[in-house]
Amino acid sequence: MLGALTGAVEQGLIYGIMALGVYLTFRVLDFPDLTVDGSFVTGASTAAMMIVLGYSPLLATVTAMIAGFVAGMGTGLLHTKGGINPLLSGILMMIALYSINLRIMGLTVENSVGRPNIPLLQSETLITKYISFVESLGIPSSYAIVVGALLVVAVVKIVLDLFLKTEVGLALRATGDNKRMIRSFSGNTDRLTIIGLALSNGLVALSGALIAQYGKFADVGMGIGMIVIGLASVIIGEALFGTKSIVRITFAVIVGAVIYRLVLAFALRIEFLDTGDMKLLTALIVILALILPNRLSALKKQAVRKRVEARKGGVELAKHS
Repeated sequence: MLGALTGAVEQGLIYGIMALGVYLTFRVLDFPDLTVDGSFVTGASTAAMMIVLGYSPLLATVTAMIAGFVAGMGTGLLHTKGGINPLLSGILMMIALYSINLRIMGLTVENSVGRPNIPLLQSETLITKYISFVESLGIPSSYAIVVGALLVVAVVKIVLDLFLKTEVGLALRATGDNKRMIRSFSGNTDRLTIIGLALSNGLVALSGALIAQYGKFADVGMGIGMIVIGLASVIIGEALFGTKSIVRITFAVIVGAVIYRLVLAFALRIEFLDTGDMKLLTALIVILALILPNRLSALKKQAVRKRVEARKGGVELAKHS
């Protein structure tokens, strides 16, 4: 049980980077970006392909992030320059990335034909190099991945927090709130939208690259439903910790991703559920996260109203007595 919980926290932290990317488009830009399902695999396939071809895992991970950045720019250009609906832009890029990802993984075989997956069981990855480094220091590696993932996600969170407080970051946030206002100040909302989408999908691809190295494989189907998982993390985090500041929200999103993984880990220990029910569980978690805060808020308002009415009733009774 402890091993399952540790694994859930490890995955939750790595998926937290992907959730931060989803937060950028979903909350900051107010853009329904479905590119995530494709760019997550783009990150995984690019990193796996380069590792198998003998490149440094660090270089492979950075290149994967750049590939996601380019994919996000593609969606941004389709929307801003092509005039295509935001939802449709993401869908089109996601579909295109499916074939591109097959081609990327196909670079590891002769004739570069499409390939649906790449195993990394015998390859040296960032995870294996990190574990070897920890063990060489004489430190037990039981919780090494948790600590390492915590450090990586903390660095990403701090950099994102600082970026969103810069002039470009503030303009990005304002673009999501009110595009007309930014245009009235001569702001280039098209460029800001492209930057936001590129950064978002860069983070998603980074998460995909790390998950591929963590799970020791990359598969063309591993991105299916990723946008829903990202949304679940954002919604759960916001429901639990609120949205009072950027620092607090990004922290909430990461914790939301960890809680989501822990809930799945507990749910999958129920006898009649198996791994094939994960998508159903994800949908149920998102539905609960959307409904419960509203219901609790309504109950809280109802309780306050009853207390006020009871207090008024007491005052009236005191006047007549």
